[in-house]
Parts: sequence; C-alpha cells; structure tokens
Amino acid sequence: MSTDDIINKYLGVETEDSKKESTPPAVVRKDDKKKDDVDNDHKYSRESYYDLIQKGQEAIDGILSVAKEGEHPRAYEVAGQLIKNVGDTVDKLQDLNKKLKDLKELPKTADTKIQNALFVGSTAELQKMLKKDENIKSKIINAKHKDISDK
Repeated sequence: MSTDDIINKYLGVETEDSKKESTPPAVVRKDDKKKDDVDNDHKYSRESYYDLIQKGQEAIDGILSVAKEGEHPRAYEVAGQLIKNVGDTVDKLQDLNKKLKDLKELPKTADTKIQNALFVGSTAELQKMLKKDENIKSKIINAKHKDISDK
C-alpha cells in the first residue's frame, strides 16, 4: 500500500482501486452435475437477474445523487429510465420463476390418453404396415394346454 493510498484512506477519498474492490464479482456459471440443465439454467439466470438488479440499484443511487447535486432535468430523466429498467428486470425475474413452475408442472398435467391417432403416409405404406402386422400375428403359435389331471 502506497503512501497516497494511506492518505486517501484517512481522508475518506475513494480512488479507482478502492471502487474496483467494492464491486462484487460477476456471476460465474457453475454446473451442478446432480441437477438437470433446466435447473442449472434457472439458477444461473436467477443469479444473473439478481446481479443486474443489484447493479441497477447502485446505479440509481448514484444517478439520483448526481441529479440532486446538479438539478439538471436530463439527470432526472436518466434516473427515471434506470428505475424503469430495474423494474422490468424484476418482472423478468418473476416471469422466469413462473416459467420454471409451469415447466415442472407440464409432465404432471400431460394427458396420457391418446384419443385420435393419425397415420401420415401413402396408402401403399399403410398396406405394407398392416400386412407386416398380419404376418407377425400369423407366425405366433398358439399352443393349447393339456390338462395333466385327465390321465
């Protein structure tokens, strides 16, 4: 630590180095092999949204202090846009959770009963398929049971 850093620390002056240290690191994607891709992607997206919201809150605090000091209309306009963007990110986070819930409920609510089966193909293909099915059934040997108790 240099003497300038020590003096700045005692005077309470923030330098570029001290600002870099206070910024949280970016979200790094970590795959959990025990969970499937949907859960991993949801976790990563969720952490990214939290990171964006946190950075947006810090930016709002900064632009509001600039707007108060300068009292410039453009600064207030930028602050309003930033607040709207952070609100939209919060909505996206809620939508992400809703989509995951819907995705996990899909297999439970899927209809397993097939009512109308449709064959897509030519009549020749259908006849071949039916004839093949007929040949398989004719090759099955039906053995009759003999009752041993009759002897």
